[in-house]
Amino acid sequence: MNTPIHDFVNKYSHSDGVRAHMPGHKGDGEQEKFDITEISGADSLYEADGIIKESEKHAGEIFGAYTFYSTEGSSLSIKAMLYLTVLYSREIGREPLILAARNVHKSFVNGTVLFDTRVEWLYSRSSSYLECKITPSELESYLKSAKHMPTALYLTSPDYLGNIQDIKGLSEVCKKYGLLLLCDNAHGAYLKFLKPSAHPIDLGADIVCDSAHKTLPVLTGGAYLHISRTAPAVFKERAKDALALFGSTSPSYLILSSLDKFNGDIPDFSGFAEKCNRLKEQISALGYSLTGDEPLKITIQTKKYGYKGADLQRELEAQGIICEFADSDFLVLMLSPKNTDIELEKILKGLKNIPKKASVSTLPPPTFKSEAKTSPREALLSLSEELPTDGCEGRIFASSALGCPPAVPILVSGEVITKEAIEAFKYYRIDSIRVVKD
Repeated sequence: MNTPIHDFVNKYSHSDGVRAHMPGHKGDGEQEKFDITEISGADSLYEADGIIKESEKHAGEIFGAYTFYSTEGSSLSIKAMLYLTVLYSREIGREPLILAARNVHKSFVNGTVLFDTRVEWLYSRSSSYLECKITPSELESYLKSAKHMPTALYLTSPDYLGNIQDIKGLSEVCKKYGLLLLCDNAHGAYLKFLKPSAHPIDLGADIVCDSAHKTLPVLTGGAYLHISRTAPAVFKERAKDALALFGSTSPSYLILSSLDKFNGDIPDFSGFAEKCNRLKEQISALGYSLTGDEPLKITIQTKKYGYKGADLQRELEAQGIICEFADSDFLVLMLSPKNTDIELEKILKGLKNIPKKASVSTLPPPTFKSEAKTSPREALLSLSEELPTDGCEGRIFASSALGCPPAVPILVSGEVITKEAIEAFKYYRIDSIRVVKD
């Protein structure tokens, strides 16, 4: 398949033209020579009618959707998804109301603040705030008794721990009740390339974001916004407007070139998934307890092996194995076909070198439901102060206190801080939080 952006950038990097344009480095450097701007022939991301338009068309053919590029990760695409959903709600004369599984990325919460969008939360039965499995029967039960029918269901799948929602089953319920299905598939771009495809677009989702850089050989920041070919027409018509509303007017051509290059060189994800499955079986045989059903992610429930996640992370880092994420309960390793057989063997050997201990008995605090006193927008735009977590019971939470990864909020702006919330903050070592001033 053609790679027009990559070809243009590569050709320009070897030309001897005078760079009387941005950026200021003028191509002086190994990476800098490929870093250009919207010069003649390079097209323009949000007004694409040349090589970017051609490349996005190729990507759409690969993913079976209308596909648009983001150089600012899925964070940009998520905001665009919300904007398009609000437009569609107005178009059909319905108040924008989104039903969302609680383990959203903070980009979703920030987007609802921008649009002052109402959200109804679906909560997890899990002990971890990072996961929130929803079954089709649970969704249908909710919708049967709903006082106000939501415009859309919003899911995070796969989540940070590698749990995948039943997109096909949930999409069937959504269609039955006239809901759109929005999916944050940031961790699952590669699902398209399994046999059969497990990508949300192929399973019935209407609009999906993928962080290409998380699992594909694409530079950090490279992402997609996919719109189903059966989605409301306004989605495709206004997609570029939605992305441009929040995106930089100086998108990175290094990232665009990387996205484009992938179209012409797709690795064997199915074959690699088989290798990962064998590795998981070998890790389980060592006595480790794995969770999650995502093929290329290894999530270890570390306490069953006698370690907190962060302690196991340090043990592996001492052996030259750098993990994606760890907290008190889990350790996550993310793999791709760019990981060699030697590296997979090193991971297995590294885990084998760590002695098993008596299981750690401390449990994470149970998940809890939160009461909203104000809208997230009102709370975030209010005067606030940062206080020690212990003294904040009864106050209104002002802004997200969380790191990235995992960037999943324990509380949402505008919610009341309860004893349960304080317990959760302290468990995850959040010692101070921002609250609305009295």
